[in-house]
This record gives sequence, C-alpha cells and structure tokens, in this order.
Amino acid sequence: MKFINTLSALLLASLMASTTATAQQDKDLEPALAAAAEINQSAATSQSKINTITDQIDNKLQQFKTINKEIEGLLVYNNQLKKQIANQDQEMLDLNAAIDEVSVIERQITPLMIRMIDGLGQFVELDMPFLPEERANRIIDLRNMMDRADVAPSEKFRRVMEAYQVEMDYGRTLESYPGLQLIDGQERNVDFLRIGRTALIYQTRDASKQGIWNKQTRQWEELSSDYRTQVTKGLRMAKKQMAPDLLMLPVAITD
Repeated sequence: MKFINTLSALLLASLMASTTATAQQDKDLEPALAAAAEINQSAATSQSKINTITDQIDNKLQQFKTINKEIEGLLVYNNQLKKQIANQDQEMLDLNAAIDEVSVIERQITPLMIRMIDGLGQFVELDMPFLPEERANRIIDLRNMMDRADVAPSEKFRRVMEAYQVEMDYGRTLESYPGLQLIDGQERNVDFLRIGRTALIYQTRDASKQGIWNKQTRQWEELSSDYRTQVTKGLRMAKKQMAPDLLMLPVAITD
C-alpha cells in the first residue's frame, strides 16, 4: 500500500514537471509563432500586390495591343488619304489647266459667234421673205444675247446653233401661215404657202388672187388662176387637212 502511494506521488510529480516544461516551451515558441504569423501576413499582402500588379500588366498589355492595331489602321488610312490628296492635287492642276483653256476658247468663240450671227442675218435678208418678223426678231434676240453677261458662253453658242438649225429645217418642210400682202396697191389678208425653199406663194382668203415670189427678180408676181386649185390643195396639205400629194406649181430656175 505504501508502495502504491509512493508511485502515485512520483507520477503526479512527473506530470507536474512535464506540464511545467510544456508551458515553458509554449512560452518560448510564442515569439516564433508570432513572427511566422507576421511573415505569413506579409507574404499574403505581397502576393495580393503581385496579383494586382499582374492584372495591371495584363490590362496594359491588352491596351498596348489594341493601340497597336489602331495605329496600324491609322497608318493604312493615312496612306489612303495621301493617295486621295495626291489625286485631288492632280485634279486641281487639270482643272486649272482646263479653266485656262476655256478662257482661251471663250475669247476665240465669241468673235466666231458674232460672225455666225452676222452671216445668219445676211442669209435671212437674201432668202425668200417668209416669216419676216419672226426671223428678224430671232436675229435681234441673238445680238442682244451676246451683250448679256448673265448668259454663259455655252448657252450663247447653243442658241446660235439652234437658230441655224431652225433655218435649215425651213428647207425641208411644208408650211402655211396667215399674213398681209400688198395686192394692186392694197394690203389684203392672205395665206402664205412655203414649200421648203423651193417656192413661196400667197393666196387671198377668197382664193381670187394668188402670187409667187420670183427669186431672180426678188419680186412678187401674180400667179395664173390656173394654179388656184393646186395652191388651195397645197394650203390644205400644209394645214394637215389632207394627206400629202403631188402639187403642180411653177418653180423658178436659179443659176
């Protein structure tokens, strides 16, 4: 019994000694544990900073790649613009050269148009006297147009050529129009019949008188009543009142 008590006492003493040693060890390890915890915290903070820096680097790299692509696109666009600018510069040079040519042509064509109008006026005066007022007014309008600054040279030339075309068309058309004619010293209402530039004939409204223009003498001559039916027929054809047909009328022979 005494032995057991002694053993118990020894075990208790040993346990107390062990507990005391463990407590001492724990106390000795506390600074190391605290340092380790601080190191771990610092490492975690550093890793977080590294992750943040890595993300920033990735973003900057992506921005760099994007900017490089934009730069490449801008370089292509700028090269295209340079080509367009070069073409526009060439077009400007060509346009300036064309303007200079137009100025030269305009200086040359204006005297030409004036001569053309003068020649047309002389032609009308020497031609058969049909539509005298209309044709004379056309010449006057052309002369007045040449003095106007608000009409482009191209429009002036077009109008002159149009007047020539009208005169050319007279030579291949059949026309009837009313007018006044001096007959036996008295003006009478008549119908004129123009057959191209081959014949110019008049007939009174009652068909009692008819006459023809003599190109050689440049005078009106009375036409025989034998042609009354043919003149009336020609007038009806010119007025679209009957279909075209053969006319038997005198024609002056000119040299």
